[in-house]
Amino acid sequence: MISRALPIVIMFLLTGLSQISGQRAKSPDSLFVVQLSGVVVTEEEGILQPLPYTSVYVKGTTRGTYSSEDGFFSLVVTKGEVVIFSAVGFKTIEYSIPDTLTANRYTLYQVMSKDNILLPETVIYPWPSKQHFVEEFVAMEVGNELEDNAQQNLSKAVIERLIQYLPSDGDENVDVYLRQQADSYVYEGQFKPIKILNVFAWKQFIDAWKRGDFKRKKKK
Repeated sequence: MISRALPIVIMFLLTGLSQISGQRAKSPDSLFVVQLSGVVVTEEEGILQPLPYTSVYVKGTTRGTYSSEDGFFSLVVTKGEVVIFSAVGFKTIEYSIPDTLTANRYTLYQVMSKDNILLPETVIYPWPSKQHFVEEFVAMEVGNELEDNAQQNLSKAVIERLIQYLPSDGDENVDVYLRQQADSYVYEGQFKPIKILNVFAWKQFIDAWKRGDFKRKKKK
């Protein structure tokens, strides 16, 4: 009896080992590791430019990286996984790794499209709500002291003093320089006219003298 059952037992053992070896042979293919590398770019004025600091990660996992200043990235993935490209101001893109890959290296050039983001208007009030602000603003009493301070700050003497002693900013300096350059280019290669011979200037002077603009005004 034992001699008859032994071949059957051996046959079952060989069948089980063949199935196990077949499963082991399939498992490496299903977990085929690929080194995904590439460059993230965007189109600006018809020219592709690298897009730095783009988030590149595998969907549903904690594996990820971000593109360098040149837009380059490198990430380990497997077949069938979905890679997500995300950047502020650009549309999020999902790319599925092909199941037909045979090499363990794969190169990808991902083009990102700009996305317009409209943020809602934000109004900051010094009170908890808009209604509180309206109530406090209506109930606010503007005294004579505040009005006097406002008139004093807007007086002609204060403004003239600010104009005289307040240093010019960059825009004002550039404007003065450009005006001087433009004035010098008008008379390039010739002598500038002498103002004392300007008939229109003499007329303005005579009109001002007749109006009494040069009379010493009495102090009030």
